[in-house]
Amino acid sequence: MSGGHAHGVPAAGHRRALAVVLGISSAILAAEVAGAFLSGSLALLADAGHMLSDVAGLGLALAAAVLAARPATDARTWGYLRAEVLAAAAQAAVLLAVGGFVLAEAVRRLIQPPVVEPGVMAVFGVIGLAGNAASILVLSRVRGGNLNTRAAFLEVANDALGAGAVLAAAAVIALTGWTRADPVASLLIGVLIVPRTWKLLREAVRVLMEATPKGVDLAAVRAHILAVEHVHGVHDLHATAVASTLPVLTAHVVVDDSCFCDRHLPALLDQLQQCLAGHFDVEHSTFQFEPASHAAHEHAAHP
Repeated sequence: MSGGHAHGVPAAGHRRALAVVLGISSAILAAEVAGAFLSGSLALLADAGHMLSDVAGLGLALAAAVLAARPATDARTWGYLRAEVLAAAAQAAVLLAVGGFVLAEAVRRLIQPPVVEPGVMAVFGVIGLAGNAASILVLSRVRGGNLNTRAAFLEVANDALGAGAVLAAAAVIALTGWTRADPVASLLIGVLIVPRTWKLLREAVRVLMEATPKGVDLAAVRAHILAVEHVHGVHDLHATAVASTLPVLTAHVVVDDSCFCDRHLPALLDQLQQCLAGHFDVEHSTFQFEPASHAAHEHAAHP
């Protein structure tokens, strides 16, 4: 028995925001690639490489948001809700690769610093910072959404910090002539990319591996269920997440035999689902009720 709950899908506002940010990021990418070649700056090229991964990632994010809005079918009973998790994992994997490349190249340039044009570097750094600031403003309105929009916000926020590092390096080179400021800024960009991206990848993998969602303590859930009147036991208790914002829970609940005769089961179902929604923010739960006398027919081992 289960309650009827709507499957959460990304709002249309999320999709519009992702489309706007994708356009801005594409323009920044083109500008920074040109600026990197004109100035010889690794920091600007690193930020352009980051932007390239962002454009690809945002394209995935937008495609995933569109797919997630498609209705469920008999073949796909949850629709395409998990597309947002797959997109977030793909973005994180690409960003980790970019971060590793930037760190390695920055170390090489610290040893052999190239000639850099700080004026050109600064101009394109300003363009990147202004564009990313606009993207942050757009995404800040939907930041509290799913992993997909959080991944997009993380990417443009890191890009804004990277553009700031490019500007700082350009200023140092222009004022002191210390060209190693460029690879130092690149190292900073790499350090900004890797830890946050690793955290995002871990969250996405948790969902894909169907780990118990954060905030859902199964021991506490079991205790709450067992505390309900007429309940004798609970087994086959599982909690997973279809998408980052849609935890689901299933359980077999052993109740008094009389509950099947006195029509008490509907009230018991409401009580259990209200408990889960109120205490654990699990809106989608499914329970199979079993009479206590059925215990002899159950499998010997239950999780």
